[in-house]
Amino acid sequence: MEDCVLRIVEANWVPWASVTFSGARHRMLLELDGSIVAQAWLVALPELELPLRGHLVADLQAGSVKSADGVLHAAIEALTVEEC
Repeated sequence: MEDCVLRIVEANWVPWASVTFSGARHRMLLELDGSIVAQAWLVALPELELPLRGHLVADLQAGSVKSADGVLHAAIEALTVEEC
């Protein structure tokens, strides 16, 4: 698969916990090139397996995606939990 170019514009996280798990909710704002590859990556995002030492990515999705002047602006949200 071809690569897409992206830039993290903003990133933050807050602690998260349930009765059985602890982790964090993450939110990132990205700028991506407006290519077909970048668009396909955003669509495939919920199904991607991302290795993260000591954690599992429990949920990953693109929220709002807007296009302007050939650049995609995407809000990415993720839930990570600590491995037991």
